[in-house]
Parts: sequence; C-alpha cells; structure tokens
Amino acid sequence: MKLNAVAVTSKDIVKTISFYELLGFKFEEHEADAQHVESIPNGNEAKLMIDSHLLAAELIGAEPTASNHSGFAIEFDSPSEVDEVAKNIKEKGFAVSKEPWDAFWGQRYAVVQDPDGYFVDLYAKLS
Repeated sequence: MKLNAVAVTSKDIVKTISFYELLGFKFEEHEADAQHVESIPNGNEAKLMIDSHLLAAELIGAEPTASNHSGFAIEFDSPSEVDEVAKNIKEKGFAVSKEPWDAFWGQRYAVVQDPDGYFVDLYAKLS
C-alpha cells in the first residue's frame, strides 16, 4: 500500500497554491479558474490535490470544512528549514498556528494553516 495523495479544498485556488508553494510544492501551469489542481510529485512522495470549494461540495454532497487538527505533516531536512518556512508563511500573511518549538519527541515542530483553515504540521529531526 502507498499513500498517493492528500486533498484540500479551496475558495481561492490561486491563493491556496501560493501558500503551498511556500511549503515547497510545485504545480504545473493551470487556468486561473481551475477547479482541480495537483502538485508535481518529487520521487515517491504523495501529491497534493486542491479542489475548488464548489467542486468538493458537488463531489461529497456536503459543504467541505477543514478539521481542527492537522491533516498531514511535511518533513524537512533541518530544524532551521522548519523555522525559515514558518517565518516565510507568516511574512506572506498566512497563519502560523504554533510557532516552531523543540518537541519532546525529538523534532523541531511548527503548525501552519492554509487559507481555508487546513492545518499542516512542519517538522524536522533534531540533531
């Protein structure tokens, strides 16, 4: 078994893409009014799928909502990279829900929030 993709919904796909690009995701060219976009996977990593809020509602038959807990986590190569990404997120006007800290389980950790309220954990192993 292999986790192939993680999905979020968006009321403004262009804004959501700009957020996830700050985390390191890359996307192919797309129309400004695209209803579905996918990240370009790097190696064996799972891709990120972003569906418009309207498309998601049509697909699942209910209003899509973000959870109040992180839906996925991104591993970085170093603790300083976690700090830098969280700083960039904040400087670009996006939410940092939990500033970077050294977690007791041996990782540098932070929690950020995308424009539609999805929480994303950022972490790297402490040396």
